[in-house]
Amino acid sequence: MEYTPLRLLIDGQWLDGQGRETLPVINPATEAVLGQLPVASEADVERAARAAERSFPAWRDMSAYDRAKILFRTGEVLRGRVERIAQLMTLEQGKPLNQARQEVIHLPDMLVWHAEEGRRVYGRTIPARDLGHRQVSAREPMGPIAAFTTWNYPAMIPMKKVCAILAAGCTCVLKGAEETPASTMELVRAFADAGLPEGVLNLVYGAPDRISSQLIASPSIRGISFTGSTAVGRKLAELSGRHLKRTVMELGGHAPVIVMDDVRDLASLARTSVLRKFRNSAQGCVNPSRFFIHRKLYEPFVEAFVAETRALVVGDGFSPEVNMGPLAHERRLGAMQHCVDDALAQGATLRCGGRRLDRPGYFWEPTVLTDVPASALVMNEEPFGPVVPINAFDDVEEVLAEANRLPVGLAAYAFTNSTLWANRLSRRLEAGMVAINSFAFGAANASSTPEVPFGGIKASGFGAECGSEGIEGYLNIKFVSEYEQA
Repeated sequence: MEYTPLRLLIDGQWLDGQGRETLPVINPATEAVLGQLPVASEADVERAARAAERSFPAWRDMSAYDRAKILFRTGEVLRGRVERIAQLMTLEQGKPLNQARQEVIHLPDMLVWHAEEGRRVYGRTIPARDLGHRQVSAREPMGPIAAFTTWNYPAMIPMKKVCAILAAGCTCVLKGAEETPASTMELVRAFADAGLPEGVLNLVYGAPDRISSQLIASPSIRGISFTGSTAVGRKLAELSGRHLKRTVMELGGHAPVIVMDDVRDLASLARTSVLRKFRNSAQGCVNPSRFFIHRKLYEPFVEAFVAETRALVVGDGFSPEVNMGPLAHERRLGAMQHCVDDALAQGATLRCGGRRLDRPGYFWEPTVLTDVPASALVMNEEPFGPVVPINAFDDVEEVLAEANRLPVGLAAYAFTNSTLWANRLSRRLEAGMVAINSFAFGAANASSTPEVPFGGIKASGFGAECGSEGIEGYLNIKFVSEYEQA
């Protein structure tokens, strides 16, 4: 298919690369250059921030019902563009087309839910000690928000941010990922085509350090929303603190999976585990990442897991038989090699995979490691790629300690047929999201759903996206105290 011309959107104007630095966008399945991405200059970024500031009062004062109508229309526009956006995503990000399609299909639902929820931003009346005194706690839009997104889900992640920001009555400068610009650009185009006022949503691309530093320091920007690694999130949080900007941070994880000895259908669990682990080439912050299997089931589970892994078809995401596409960019290949080499040097066993495929494109064999020491890199840092460690356990307290040992806490999973263990594990696992007997949060075929909060604890961030909690992150609390005049 034909790639789309890449643009910035600033104050209602689509801007191309003329007079600007550009960056090549690479197809990770072929290593061919798809197009040239215009890089926002400092003047562009400043103009975008000022546009968000200028348009904020009118957008804030528009009724929540009228704002919702624009979000509804955006959803209708997107419904007619699912296939086009999905194909662009497979071209520039690499995931199989059916996975890209599933990601885009859910976007209108995200818009509709947030549009409705934005019409239900309530305050409260607080009973006063004096009958002539009225006390109200109101919620009001915070102001222009700078949103930073990543490349692994280039449609869903920007949408979760933008629809909550706009539904709350805020305006936005969205900084998309340079690896996957067309997917995000087409989302922004849908808002513009649905009649979103100029300046309410702006889109820029460029060097992440430069643009994030400029936007966070800008007096036009009131809040920050970021999805990405813990290391980058820490830097942005420090910078935001220096400028006293509120933040919503959805950072990395290293999701543990605990399988108790009472699980019956081991073959089905192994099959589902492989599909979830290697979904999007295992480039997902909530993908199951560290498996702990009760020793009674360990060898049968490993055998089934390895067999399912070997059956995966790796290739170009446009091929219908492909289960796993390439890694999104070349630097992930070196990270996978380092991860595997480190584990093997420390005594782990390689059950399958473990190398780059000898063909054009950033393809890595789905890799399974067993008997991996706790000191290995893969047990301490999220691989964010198709390498998975599987270890045995005997004692539940010990496995809980290992699952909770890391400073991150985004997602965690446990499988058991015991209600007692289900309750205990869900209570004891230190994560912002815990799924029992499933790898889904909200719906079986979705990475997340709009009605439930998505976020982590500890070094996996703070605040939430989606759910009523997601809109609250972009609202100020105003207390109004009014006395009657005599």
